Amino acid sequence: MRTSQRTAALALSVLGMAAGLVSVAAPAEAATTPSGACGSGYYQIDHHALGTVADIYLFYNGSSNCAVTWVRSPNGTRTYDLRVHIERKSDLQEAPDGGYYKYYAGPVKLSAANTCISWGGSAEGISWASGWEHCG
Repeated sequence: MRTSQRTAALALSVLGMAAGLVSVAAPAEAATTPSGACGSGYYQIDHHALGTVADIYLFYNGSSNCAVTWVRSPNGTRTYDLRVHIERKSDLQEAPDGGYYKYYAGPVKLSAANTCISWGGSAEGISWASGWEHCG
């Protein structure tokens, strides 16, 4: 009888730990705005439309840039081929993201104080990239 009590207690503790892991591993909520995707402290410094499908937003916080390709009118069920990137001129370091998303690609972040960046993205086959700009 004692062995079955130990087995039951062990099984309950394993289940409890597994439930704890499941709650910790729950996905984060999606951002509701492009600036919200980057987080607090970023302010918008540029924007580019990708036809009528999406927009690329560029944010800055004083030392790092953040970019997001944001679907204009998502319907919640369709996925879009979205891409976004930032590249630093000083060493050609790039921060990319892309895939099939319902709402947005990114955010991608890259420290770029005292150098220029190139940024851009695509949505459903419409691509755009800036030249070297936002130097500083």
